[in-house]
Amino acid sequence: MFSSDGVTYTTSQSVSLRVCTECYRSLGNTKIPRCAIANKLYRGCLPSQFHDLTWVEEMVCAVYRNTVHVTQLYQSSDPAQPMVFHGNTCAHESDVVSTVRVLPRTPADINGMISVVFLGPNKLDPHSLRTIFRVRKRVVWNFLLWLCTHNRLYQNITLDGDVMDLYPEDGTVPGLAERVRRLQGSWSILLSRLPHQQMYLVAILHSL
Repeated sequence: MFSSDGVTYTTSQSVSLRVCTECYRSLGNTKIPRCAIANKLYRGCLPSQFHDLTWVEEMVCAVYRNTVHVTQLYQSSDPAQPMVFHGNTCAHESDVVSTVRVLPRTPADINGMISVVFLGPNKLDPHSLRTIFRVRKRVVWNFLLWLCTHNRLYQNITLDGDVMDLYPEDGTVPGLAERVRRLQGSWSILLSRLPHQQMYLVAILHSL
């Protein structure tokens, strides 16, 4: 089975296949490529209605939990743009600490995977988090229904509507705003000067 995008019929009797470097290297060594269909790792394509899933919505639907995320937000230094923020998010691998049998994951569970560090002179407006940590209840529920029908890893998963109702129709993860760590003074100056790797370590320690 090949994607039609990777197959080109050059003549009526010859076919050209486009193969990625990793797969080509494996085939050259007479090995099955890691992501080959024979390894049962073909995930297929998501329906168009799920193409705009946010990374937080994916976390809510995940069976396995093996990453933690640290987000660093800076407030704009321009007084005329107090609601403009910039920053980044780093995902850190961890042991598989949670395998669920009931989905969606609770807001408390999601909050345990995310740490937000805010650096700015003013208090962070909770509504500002919606752009980065957006969750839409209807989208998540429809995605879970689709997964239970089309993904064998979800065949025995129980869906809990009461947990789904803990999420907003269109907003941020409940409880996340209360967990934001606001750094000021010497903390803010220190983190702004640290390399990203050291900054994330300090952020994680500060959030514990």
